[in-house]
Amino acid sequence: MSVLLGAHMSIAGGLHKAVDRAADLGCDVVQIFTQPPQQWPCKPVQVLTKNNNQWAAKPITESDCSLFREALKRTGVSRPLAHASYLINLASPKDELWQKSIDSMVIEWQRAELLGLDGVVMHPGSFVESTPEAGLERIAKAICEIHGRVAPKSAWLLLENTAGQGSNLGWNMEQLGWLLERTGENLMVGVCLDTCHAHAAGFDFSTAEGFKSWEKDAKKHSVLGAIRALHLNDSKKDCGSRVDRHEHIGLGTIGLEGFQRVLKHKTLKTLPMYLETEKGTNADDEEWDAINMRVLRELA
Repeated sequence: MSVLLGAHMSIAGGLHKAVDRAADLGCDVVQIFTQPPQQWPCKPVQVLTKNNNQWAAKPITESDCSLFREALKRTGVSRPLAHASYLINLASPKDELWQKSIDSMVIEWQRAELLGLDGVVMHPGSFVESTPEAGLERIAKAICEIHGRVAPKSAWLLLENTAGQGSNLGWNMEQLGWLLERTGENLMVGVCLDTCHAHAAGFDFSTAEGFKSWEKDAKKHSVLGAIRALHLNDSKKDCGSRVDRHEHIGLGTIGLEGFQRVLKHKTLKTLPMYLETEKGTNADDEEWDAINMRVLRELA
C-alpha cells in the first residue's frame, strides 16, 4: 500500500478548483480552507440568524457542493479535509469570544458536512490570561455544544497538536488525551498530527529515540489510535523551541530520516498526509509541493 500524499490547496476561483490544482500536482489527497482563514466564517446554506450576516465569507451553495464532488470523482483525488479559521479560540476565557468561536466552529463543521469532507482540523485553543486547566475545560464544553448543534454524519472534528507557543493548548499528548477522554469517538472527534508542531513541542522526531518517546506518550494517553490525518511539515526551529515555523521536507531540523520513520510507522503510514509547507518554486522553477511529495514518496 502506497502512502496517500497531498497538500493544502487554494480555493481561488471556486472550491472545486482546489481539487483540480491538487490533481495537476499529482496529489492523492487535498486540504482546503472553505473560507478565508483570517475571517470569521459565514452562514452555510441554511440561514441561521441575522447576527451571522456580518461574517465575511460566502455561503456554500448547492452548486459549490456539486462542482466540488464532481471534481473529486473526475480526478480521483480523495480524503478531502478542511482547516478551520485561525480566529477561533474555544479556550478563550472571554465569554463573547468563546461564544463567537463556538458559533463559528458550528459553521465550519456544517460546511465540511455539506461538502462531504473527511473532517475539519481545528487548533484546540489558547487559555490567554486564564489557566491551562480552565482552558481545557472550556474546549471540552464547547466541543460538546458544537457537536450537539451540528449532529455530524460523516465529517470528523480533528484536534491539531500545537507547538505550544504562548498559551496554546494541545502541545503535549496528555492535554490531547484529556480532551479526547471527554469528547472522542462518540462525538466524532479525533486528532490531526502535525510533525513540525510535535518536534517544536519537544518530541525529537529527528532521532529514533525521540520518535519512540512520542509514540510511547501518544499510546499512554490514547492519542495514537485517535489520529486520522497528518500534516507533514519539517521545522525551521529546533526541537523544544515551542515555535511554529514550517520548512520544506528534509531542509529543517527533523530531516529526511525523521520523515522516513513517520512514513514507515505501521499506524501512521495508513493515514492521509497533507503538506502545509510554503508555496512557490525553486531555482529550477519546480513547484515546492511537487518537490516535497517526490521526496516523501522516495522515502516511503
